[in-house]
Amino acid sequence: MAARTVLQQADITRALTRIAHEILESNHGSSDLVLLGIPTRGVLLAERIGAVLDELEPGAPDGEARVGALDVTMYRDDLGRQPTRTPSPTRVPSQGIDGKTVVLVDDVLYSGRTIRAALDAISDLGRPRAVRLAVLVDRGHRELPIRADFVGKNLPTARGERIYVKLRETDGQDLVAISGEDA
Repeated sequence: MAARTVLQQADITRALTRIAHEILESNHGSSDLVLLGIPTRGVLLAERIGAVLDELEPGAPDGEARVGALDVTMYRDDLGRQPTRTPSPTRVPSQGIDGKTVVLVDDVLYSGRTIRAALDAISDLGRPRAVRLAVLVDRGHRELPIRADFVGKNLPTARGERIYVKLRETDGQDLVAISGEDA
């Protein structure tokens, strides 16, 4: 079955703008806020959200960058079953995460295992005041008690379906598509 597009560029832009507004509202502004994207597309989404935050509240505190990347590859509990990818460098803004509100950013929330790995990785970096989760797509089927605080689109799926997120920085276009049941 062919893939069906469910979000296009304008939809993704609107969703990320709404997520940025929700983050600011729940955090009562942008002070002490750190966005950590989960490679690869989560990092790109975090950078886009960070750009919207900078437009809404110019200048991160002390002129510091507020966006980083958190590689979770070596914290995953399914390394034996999944083909591993090359780990990406973890980049944390220079102010660190201690006492900050950290917003993890990922493209698709599915089983919750990636986010569980991210929570383990964060604990090795410091002690944030709070950890929140922002995702572009929540497709359901959680295996762990994890839920997103900020969601671009809830997209209920069958287990055999697959969600594809394409972003212009890596794929040349912005879209989210869903493919039919695997054969």
